Amino acid sequence: MGALIYAANMSLDGFLEDESGAFDWSVPDEAVHAFWNGHERRIGTSLYGRRMYETMRVWEHDDWLVDEPAVVREYAGIWRDTDKVVYSTSLADVSTARTRIERTFDPAAVRRLKETSAADLSIGGPGIAAEAFRAGLVDECVLLVCPVLVGGGKPALPRGVRLDLELAEHGRFANGVVHLRYAVRHPG
Repeated sequence: MGALIYAANMSLDGFLEDESGAFDWSVPDEAVHAFWNGHERRIGTSLYGRRMYETMRVWEHDDWLVDEPAVVREYAGIWRDTDKVVYSTSLADVSTARTRIERTFDPAAVRRLKETSAADLSIGGPGIAAEAFRAGLVDECVLLVCPVLVGGGKPALPRGVRLDLELAEHGRFANGVVHLRYAVRHPG
């Protein structure tokens, strides 16, 4: 059975992106990128909302990767080797391999996917992640807290959801980013 992991870069004040939609403040250095590479290697399927998928699909093509560090090029391969499910009512088709569209987020279907998966699953995009949190499907939160206050924007964690968490791992990078991994304590 695979665990469903919500993973995100966030500002110290709890946002994925600022009020203008920018997230350039969270661009990882090589050490942080290597951390994400290690994390993503354990993922067999990534669940995305439409906007997150549209952001991530840049990894499908090599043309821009030529002059990038090896750790960045490595991530592209990891991303391509992962199955992807995109939840969207408006996306007509997908432009990446190993990707399918689902029109609605069905908690029972995601639960079955977790139960039958040999690898862990990730969920990305705050809207779709909020649905998974509310349905009690998220097993872990992996958060990289960036040393910046952005003052507002898109919250990294869902509002109106109460979860008890247990700190499973933590660390610090030389650039000031802090890594936190929490297990979600499911009732009963």
